[in-house]
Amino acid sequence: MNLPLVSIITPTYNHEKYIADCILSAQSQTYINWEMLVVDDGSTDDTFLIAKKLSAHDSRIHVFTQKNIGIFRLSETYNFALSKAKGKYIAVLEGDDVWLPEKLDLQVKELEIDEETVLSYGQAFSSTTDLSSNYGLTDFSTKSMKVLHNDPIGSTTKVLLFSNFIVALTVLIRRSSLDSIGGFKQSHQLPLVDVTTWIELSLCGKFSCIQQPLGKWRFYPNQITKTYTAEIHEGFYRFALDFFNRENHFFSHSGITKSQLKTHFNKQLVEAHSRSGRYKLMRKDFSGARKNYLKSIFCFGFYQPIWKLRSIVGFGFSLFHADIETFTKRIGRVSYK
Repeated sequence: MNLPLVSIITPTYNHEKYIADCILSAQSQTYINWEMLVVDDGSTDDTFLIAKKLSAHDSRIHVFTQKNIGIFRLSETYNFALSKAKGKYIAVLEGDDVWLPEKLDLQVKELEIDEETVLSYGQAFSSTTDLSSNYGLTDFSTKSMKVLHNDPIGSTTKVLLFSNFIVALTVLIRRSSLDSIGGFKQSHQLPLVDVTTWIELSLCGKFSCIQQPLGKWRFYPNQITKTYTAEIHEGFYRFALDFFNRENHFFSHSGITKSQLKTHFNKQLVEAHSRSGRYKLMRKDFSGARKNYLKSIFCFGFYQPIWKLRSIVGFGFSLFHADIETFTKRIGRVSYK
């Protein structure tokens, strides 16, 4: 059987604790015809040295380093790796995540069966930093089969604008389709490339959803989704409005209005700024926390009163430099520590 080459794109920054696990999970794949393109974004720890040492024993692994350009230019890092990639399919595995052994095998089979399928994805565990326990598994039960498989084309588009349920580490993309949209997409000061790229691809062809775990992503306070919670939601709001205007023909038949988008994102932003305030309290950035809490309380209309109340409580904790996580544990709520 002919095994098409899969190119694994692995952007990484200060992942010295995790990069070996990440690379090992690629080497442990039951599917063997792959190359791995590790791009170190100017790490200040030993990430590059560890990756380089591991690549010396496996010719499929290619390690690059660059001057740090940061997450707001993340598409440049991804697309640099894409320019070096030789595979028919493109996979994403960031330096702090890991795959389960049959991940690529399952997905290559799916994409080889149907040339109209442009992207395959599946479920993922969220896990502790040492991967010793799992917080949860991606839940697809609330999505219809049409949405999960983007059939007809555009079914998934309408859902992704309101909720990104496709975890990046589970994705395998048809290279020709990714090239057709100009590679990985990043705009509107978004510190990510995933959901914007999935949305663009969702207008190109069908998706394949594998309803079983394909990998694990680590859950910890300093990851991008925690550090830039509010910025992600504000940037995605700008992207969504721009995409709505750009794809006016599609949306004229979609049942989605600009008013619905605005209402949705105002609700999201109340919660996002409240969460961002909490993450900053954990990092003892009390001034930054107050700014987020104030935006959550006074901006974005009268939506989400419970989250506004949480922000008022959090604002009080920020004034007194108090530990909100200890309080959270005592009342039996989820703590992020």
